[in-house]
Amino acid sequence: MNRETELAWFKSSYSDGGSNPDCVEVAHTPGTTHVRDSKKDPRSPHLTVTGGAWSDFVAYAGGN
Repeated sequence: MNRETELAWFKSSYSDGGSNPDCVEVAHTPGTTHVRDSKKDPRSPHLTVTGGAWSDFVAYAGGN
């Protein structure tokens, strides 16, 4: 089975689908988080970070 099909991707809550839809998708696996821009091509390479790095990013991006 292809690794991509094993990941359960979901669209970011910030991807609102308005006039300029941003399609950032995230998939969590034990210990890692995968991030991709599916607007261009969901089969393209994606970014993989540790769970701790993702938590730090979300806290920083959210201004908390």
